Amino acid sequence: MIQSMTGFGKATAELSNKKITVEVKSLNSKQLDLSVRIPSVYKEQELNVRSLIARRLERGKVDFAIYVENTSKETTSQINQNVLESYYNQIKNSSEKLGIDVPSDWFQVLLRLPDVLKYEAQDADEEEWKVVADVINQALDQLVEFRKQEGKMLEDLFIQKISNIGNLMTAIEPFEGERVEKVKARIIEALEKIENFDYDKNRFEQEMIYYIEKLDINEEKARLKNHLKYFLETLNDTSGQGKKLGFITQEMGREINTTGSKANHVQMQQLVVQMKDELEQIKEQVLNVL
Repeated sequence: MIQSMTGFGKATAELSNKKITVEVKSLNSKQLDLSVRIPSVYKEQELNVRSLIARRLERGKVDFAIYVENTSKETTSQINQNVLESYYNQIKNSSEKLGIDVPSDWFQVLLRLPDVLKYEAQDADEEEWKVVADVINQALDQLVEFRKQEGKMLEDLFIQKISNIGNLMTAIEPFEGERVEKVKARIIEALEKIENFDYDKNRFEQEMIYYIEKLDINEEKARLKNHLKYFLETLNDTSGQGKKLGFITQEMGREINTTGSKANHVQMQQLVVQMKDELEQIKEQVLNVL
């Protein structure tokens, strides 16, 4: 079963003094393009988090973030009294020297200055990290499930498009014999228009056979049939089918293009155009397969 590279997952957990929220989303990309935002209290676990995401998601442009909301009534920020007093004295002295009025609201000014507020970040203990790790896995599970649902939709689309291409190739067959006769009649008609011209009919038949063999598309049909079958078989691989499916569609396109160049028949060329349209729709969606 295939998976899409598009997905979203979110999970939360409540601790005694904080709420942990993990969000992860992914889009299609040739490799793993990972962006991680982790609060400083969990920074030492960043390598482990990156390793986990790489193992679970494999490919895609992934944005991962952990948000911490403080639910405690106690604040984690403290006023640095020494720094506050120093700023106050400096502003007051500057006001007297320069003849500038002091602020009407001291605290509004002082609390915005650097280092006046200090934050006491507590290190996460092992029990807290276990909770966070569990939330991360829940979010990743959601994203993987989302990918599987998207993958099922893509799989249904691919099966339909592959069937359409096979049916169009079958629809070409009735025109093959008609095409040969038309080509032969066109050449004979052109030869007959040349006055006082005689030709060796046996040699003509030999050349016709050689020419018609060049227009034969049985090999292209056989190879395209094998490619269609292999594409469907690859859909059932365990994982990582995206790149392989892309290579198979290239081979399918090669056989369809060759069939078109050999067509020499209006209805056959129209069917080839329809096959190309079906194949392009497959190629567009294959880019989103993991």
